[in-house]
Amino acid sequence: MSARPVVAVLGATPEDPPPGIEAAEALADVRFAADGDAVRRVLPGAEAILWWGADRRWLEDAWDLAGPLRWIQSASDGVDQLLFPGLAERGVVVTNARGIFDDAIAEWVIGAILAMATGLAGSIVAQHERRWTRDRRTERLAGRRLLAVGPGPLGRAAARRGHDLGMTVSAVGRAPRDDDLFDRIGGPEDFHAMLGEADVVLDVLPLTAETRHRFDAAAFAAMRPTARFVNVGRGGTVDEAALIDALRRGAIGGAALDVFEEEPLPASSPLWSFPTVIVSPHLCGDFEGWEAEVVALFVDNLGRFARGEPLRNAVDLTLGFGVA
Repeated sequence: MSARPVVAVLGATPEDPPPGIEAAEALADVRFAADGDAVRRVLPGAEAILWWGADRRWLEDAWDLAGPLRWIQSASDGVDQLLFPGLAERGVVVTNARGIFDDAIAEWVIGAILAMATGLAGSIVAQHERRWTRDRRTERLAGRRLLAVGPGPLGRAAARRGHDLGMTVSAVGRAPRDDDLFDRIGGPEDFHAMLGEADVVLDVLPLTAETRHRFDAAAFAAMRPTARFVNVGRGGTVDEAALIDALRRGAIGGAALDVFEEEPLPASSPLWSFPTVIVSPHLCGDFEGWEAEVVALFVDNLGRFARGEPLRNAVDLTLGFGVA
C-alpha cells in the first residue's frame, strides 16, 4: 500500500460530495465516480472504495481494473447490494456502517408498533376524510410479546425499547443461546413455534442465500391471526405474495413495512391499499445527519487502513453480513 492511498467514492461527484469527505482528502487521494463509465476511469490504482450510492454492476463491469483494491466501506448496514463472488476471491475486506442506524431504526419500529396498537394510522386517514370515529379501542403494549428475527444490533436496539414499554422480548438467531436482554434466543428449529407465540414479529434479517424468503407461506401460517409483522431488514427476506395472501385472508393482524422485494413499491401492489398495513419508502434509518456520521466512520477506518490497523465493522463475506 502506498503512503497516501487512493480512494474511489462511488455514487458521488466533487460537486455533490458526501458531507465531511474533506477529512478523507487529508489522508488520501480521493476520486469520485457517479456512474459506470466514471468508475472505469477512477478505479485503476484505487486501494479503497467508499460505496456511497453505487450500482454493483459498475464495479463488476470494471473488476478487471481493480487490481490494487483491498477494502470497501459500505455507507449502509446491509451489504447484499454490494457483494459479488469476485470480492471474496480476491480477499477484499468489506466494512459496513453497523451501529450508526440502530437507534433510528429502533425508534421507527416502536413508532410503527404504537401506530398499529393505538390505531393512529386509521385516525390520520379519518382526519383527512373529516370523520369522527369512536368505534374502536386501543391496545396496550405492556405484556405483549415481541419476537426479533435476527438478534443482532438492530434487533437488540428495538428489543430494549420494547422492554421499556413492558413487552417481553425474545429472538430467533443462528443458534440457541442465553442472553442478558432477550428472555430467550431460539435457533432455526424454533422459528415456527416462536412465531406462533408472538404478538409482534420483527424482521431484522440481512439478505443472504439462507435468509431469502425466510418469511414464506409457512411462516405466516405459523403466526397468530392477531400478530403484526414489521420488516426493517430486507425486502427479499419476505415472500411478498405469501404476505399479501396472509393479509388478504386475515391470517395475520397487519404489517408495517419499510423494505420490499421491488423498490420503489409498484403502484399496482395490493400492499398500498390494505387498511392494516403501513407502507414506508425505505427510510426508517435516514435520520437527520446520518451521512456525516457514515463519513466519520469511513475517515476513522481510512486512518486505520493507512496505518495497517484492523478496520471497524468487518463483514463476513461467507455469511454476507457484519459480525461484531
